Amino acid sequence: MAEAYIVAARRIAGGRKGGRLRDWHPADLAAQVLNDLVGDHDPALVEDVIMGCVGQFGQQSTNVARNAVLASKLPESVPGTSVDRQCGSSQQALHFAAATVMSGAMDVVIAAGVESMTRVPMGLPFKLAQDAGAGTSVSPGMQARYPGIQFSQFVGAEMIARKYDLSKDALDAFGFESQRRAAAATEAGAFANEIVAVAGIGPDGEAVDHRMDEGIRFGATLEATQAVKLLLEDGRLTAATSSQICDGASGVLVVNERGLKALGVSPIARVHHMTVVGEDPVIMLEAPIGATRRALAKSGMKLDDIDLYEVNEAFASVPMAWLQALGADPAKLNVNGGAIALGHPLGASGAKLMATLIHALHNRGKRYGLQTMCEGGGLANVTIVERL
Repeated sequence: MAEAYIVAARRIAGGRKGGRLRDWHPADLAAQVLNDLVGDHDPALVEDVIMGCVGQFGQQSTNVARNAVLASKLPESVPGTSVDRQCGSSQQALHFAAATVMSGAMDVVIAAGVESMTRVPMGLPFKLAQDAGAGTSVSPGMQARYPGIQFSQFVGAEMIARKYDLSKDALDAFGFESQRRAAAATEAGAFANEIVAVAGIGPDGEAVDHRMDEGIRFGATLEATQAVKLLLEDGRLTAATSSQICDGASGVLVVNERGLKALGVSPIARVHHMTVVGEDPVIMLEAPIGATRRALAKSGMKLDDIDLYEVNEAFASVPMAWLQALGADPAKLNVNGGAIALGHPLGASGAKLMATLIHALHNRGKRYGLQTMCEGGGLANVTIVERL
């Protein structure tokens, strides 16, 4: 079977809700990433665009992947399809793209993601459907299997904090460290090679150059982090220990050997292993632990073989539980900060984290990286890549 190589991995810097990216239509924002990934190569060589997006409603409806193609410099001959595996949508897009080029069915595929949480707020499709009398996604069969359960990521995150005995102080310290690492990485230029600069708009409507993640709190202190109000009255998590609502887009260009020759490029990484699992949908966000164990077993690797980890910071309790359960090294985890500081643009986060992981491997001269995401419904993807 052919290998799956990554030849480019890029992202747009995260924009706060209502922030510098607020005037961008999500299809146009995603098109900027597609254009950047193709660069000076013949765009007709791209055989498909697979794009993750969670809020496939309104401006992100009607196959946002195809709409992004039509808004880009790619020719009309390039198809596109949209993927929803919740927060892991664009990581799953990468898995689909890699499997496609490994099979030889295609040679050059873009895996991407987009989410404008300003224009399509989280939960809006669900709310509007209920208000319109169109019902809910929770079926009678699901209710029979999980009687009286209200599926909630917030409740799941708190359940994890209690299960792994993660105190509020420990969670606050993790949230502060995410901000510290993100600020240090930005000041050191660690994100420079992964970010696609786009035109943004300032608070007073002035034009600004958007090339830095908008959610980083450069002056963050542990004391200020500890003072943030709890999300739930009897909980342990706060907004300072949860991922930031974010606008963004990201993508990776995935090819096989024939694709490398057609483009005339060298790869920057190789997809070494891919896993996806389903677990308990009530605690919901714990699946990265089991998914990592499965990925290591199937790949024949040990956690010590992995140089860097990217575990999405949906809530601080998720990567902290992952560290504890696996006995992982916290110095290897989210070395440039995570979604608590950098934002979590839902469907764009998978490819976003992959761009950050690959560039961090190159910047630090490391070989293997592992990425995993907790996902609604009790799902998790794991991708292991090798720097080339």
